[in-house]
Amino acid sequence: MDHTWTPAHHAVEHEDAQALARLLADGADPDEVLGAQTLLTHALDVEGDGALQSGQPLTVHTTAILLAFGASPRLRDPAGDTPMDVAVEYDHQPAIKLLTQYLAR
Repeated sequence: MDHTWTPAHHAVEHEDAQALARLLADGADPDEVLGAQTLLTHALDVEGDGALQSGQPLTVHTTAILLAFGASPRLRDPAGDTPMDVAVEYDHQPAIKLLTQYLAR
């Protein structure tokens, strides 16, 4: 993936929830696509991979912020994956529960 991040993807990559919320509040597109990922699939990938690499518990803060600012839980990334596909791939239970709630709306 091209590592020339947009500001929103940079915030997601670094799990900077405060910066991400500011960017979205200032008008960044919560469904922005960069390379092969939407912001939401990127957040789920970072959260899942970060937990695998660090051994720390899964986080869900960037995913929750994106959903709260209107990111579509149904939007497929350019590779065809839905946010739920990525969450299931990582067995990311907090995100699966959150996505299930948003998908039920």
